[in-house]
Amino acid sequence: MAELTDFEQQRDRLWAVAYRITGSVADADDAVQETWLRWQALPADEVADPRAYLTTVISRICYDLLGSARVRREAYVGPWLPEPVVATGGPEDRVTLDESVGLALLTVLERLTPAERTAFILHDVFSVPFPEVVGRSPESVRQLASRARKRVREEAPRRSVDRGEHRRAVDAFLQAVLGGDMDGLLEILDPDVVWRSDGGGKVAAARVPVLGNEKVARFAQGLARGFDPATMVVHRCAVNDAPGLVIADRTAGQAVVFAFSVHQGLITEIDVVVNPDKLRHLDLPNL
Repeated sequence: MAELTDFEQQRDRLWAVAYRITGSVADADDAVQETWLRWQALPADEVADPRAYLTTVISRICYDLLGSARVRREAYVGPWLPEPVVATGGPEDRVTLDESVGLALLTVLERLTPAERTAFILHDVFSVPFPEVVGRSPESVRQLASRARKRVREEAPRRSVDRGEHRRAVDAFLQAVLGGDMDGLLEILDPDVVWRSDGGGKVAAARVPVLGNEKVARFAQGLARGFDPATMVVHRCAVNDAPGLVIADRTAGQAVVFAFSVHQGLITEIDVVVNPDKLRHLDLPNL
């Protein structure tokens, strides 16, 4: 059996690859588990480079998962957003943001083909050499990554990589929403801000993106009014490695996760996940 320690040394990286390719916490967990099972079945010392081998295995698994997921997402009710990764502590201490895991960018990656997305993630994000992205020739992988890169550059959100600037904008948004301050909201929202909400047909949410600061401000205030101030809890958390918000009401069994894109001090995009199926993995009581 292959060495367990070799796999464990790569586990976090494998999960990071899987999440960026699939946009799903559950699929990433399943892909890591399946990779482990395949690794466990190997004879000892059969693999000279565990890192390269395991990256190849999990990328193939995720490619297959992504293909079947795209069929399901075509019938999805309203905008489809990735399952958010929420954390406290560590990521907040970093100076800059990791754009590759942001909800807004992962949403852009949804518009790529599975092959383009896989090639882009492996090469541009994890620096896997083209010849090591198996299943296609290096030239084919290079072309896939190039097309994906071009689309990402054209469609990726305007955003700052400064965590302090991002946090200040999120705090101003929260203060304005909780205070019912319409003027304050309009001041912190970019005139062309985009609001995407994912309810999956299970929770009331806008079925199409909401555009413009006035409409977005009204949506934000309306969503806040849906929570009881007496039982509502607001968490300032790292959502996909950037300062974000979680609003929860344990009494009502209700929660919403906010992810933000910020540019030049203004909020340019807000991704709101309210679909309870996409929040089941969150440990809300211990945030």
